Amino acid sequence: MTMNPAHNAFNHIVAFDVGKESLAVHILPGDERYTIANKPKAIRKLLIKQMQRNAGLNLGRLLVICEATGGYERHVLEIGAELGLAAHKAHGTRVRHFASYQGLAAKTDPIDARVLAIFGLKTEDLRLYAPLSPEEAALADLRARRDQLQKMLLAETNRLDHARHASVTKSLNAHIAMLRKALAALEALIAAHIQASEVLSRKARLMRSLKSIGLKTVTAVLAYMPELGALCNARAAHLAGLAPIDNRSGKSKLPSHIEAGRATVRKALYMPALNAIRHNPVMKAFAERLKRNGKPKKAVIVAVMRKLIVTLNAILREGKPWRYAEIA
Repeated sequence: MTMNPAHNAFNHIVAFDVGKESLAVHILPGDERYTIANKPKAIRKLLIKQMQRNAGLNLGRLLVICEATGGYERHVLEIGAELGLAAHKAHGTRVRHFASYQGLAAKTDPIDARVLAIFGLKTEDLRLYAPLSPEEAALADLRARRDQLQKMLLAETNRLDHARHASVTKSLNAHIAMLRKALAALEALIAAHIQASEVLSRKARLMRSLKSIGLKTVTAVLAYMPELGALCNARAAHLAGLAPIDNRSGKSKLPSHIEAGRATVRKALYMPALNAIRHNPVMKAFAERLKRNGKPKKAVIVAVMRKLIVTLNAILREGKPWRYAEIA
């Protein structure tokens, strides 16, 4: 999924509070309320009707908005994109803060839909949803499944340490062997998928020019942060949850911290950052400078993680290998 900035306000809002089976809908202007099935046919019918209404009444720009809801929002976003409508996938915490600011403490599905509609109406510079390419969507699915298998493998391996009955040990060993085989097959499939895609393989080659970035890190970043390369450096750090957040007020001067962002990307960058501090001359010099300035070890690691994602973003944006590849 990529995001594009929208600078103009929207006047016609179709907001969806997403459930597994149904959608609570709130439409502005007019405060219209509906409950429809979370099915492509029902969503398409409602949005086409709103497009016709928009054209007839000249309501201005139309926005489809919903929250991220564990994947159940995909029909709303896909149909919106199919119809050529602007769509925004809102961050739940940001919407709740907005509701609190508006004094809207109550929470039901219709109320949540109305809050989303008002949020879309009053928030400037919303980043608009754009669907993944087929190659990006497939990679995201494959990488997510790979991470699920890895978690299961870790859980079963940990259980093996505490198994006392021979039958339990035998069962765990059999499952661990099966998971390892499946994980290896899936990682090979991911590598073949990247190699088969001209766009993904080019990005992978560019990213791997940065010493300490391996194939597993490349697949994680391409799967979980596909917009990398189309961002400014500050936005790249922010999306990864690696941008420093100041916490100073009055005489209080607490250390900066990081929060939110995409945890999967941060997790994928942790080991490469440790490797870069040891073996990448440029990153090593950067880390040593921070240490001399009194930065704690964990802050240094996070700073290197941030520098890695910012550097990867610059590499992809410029379409050129890392400038220090030869000396590293």
